[in-house]
Amino acid sequence: MPHNILVADDDPHIREIICFALEKAGMKTNAVADGAAALQAVEHRAPDLIVLDIGMPEMDGLEVCRRLRQKSDVPVLFLSARDEEIDRILGLEMGGDDYVTKPFSPRELVARVNVILRRARPAPAEEEDDRQFAHGKLALVPASHAASFADKALVLTAIEFAILKGFLARPLHVLGRDAVMANAYASNIHVSERTVDSHIRNIRAKLAAAGCLDAIETVHGVGFRLGRCGG
Repeated sequence: MPHNILVADDDPHIREIICFALEKAGMKTNAVADGAAALQAVEHRAPDLIVLDIGMPEMDGLEVCRRLRQKSDVPVLFLSARDEEIDRILGLEMGGDDYVTKPFSPRELVARVNVILRRARPAPAEEEDDRQFAHGKLALVPASHAASFADKALVLTAIEFAILKGFLARPLHVLGRDAVMANAYASNIHVSERTVDSHIRNIRAKLAAAGCLDAIETVHGVGFRLGRCGG
């Protein structure tokens, strides 16, 4: 079954470019021009992913994502006309999975969409080999995309889950930013250091809210490593 992608952008030319690229890649698309229409479209039929422009009038993409996250974990790829760090951080902290700045390459956008969809889709049990990861009080079950700390469920985006799984797979290793992102993105996708730091910050915040204050430690000049996680 082809993936259904909702594209929300107030620029009709941008909507056309995105839809054409996604449909050429074998996906189905539904395009809307504003935030209210995006929320209505999700209510009518939940998509597999939303490409969401931050800079829409009246209700911007950040507000749309905030409302979505009150009742939906549908993956979100943000678009923005500005490469502002505050937009990037806010978008990821509100539950966005990734961020693309305009002007963008349609090929790169499709690649990022595919990465998010692949991460969001639980792998077959035989692929994951029924493995579970545990470190301290932190536990991950990749086959069911389930994560918890001290038996409290964690709500992670697909990219956050993949990053955390990478740490749990090598709990004693210090991972540089490139290694962190290699666990979550395809090798042909460039991800800035600020995006890496935003994802790490978001994972730390979610785990801290669950009571884990030492989830990921910074090793200055080298990268990051898994903390004790209550162990």
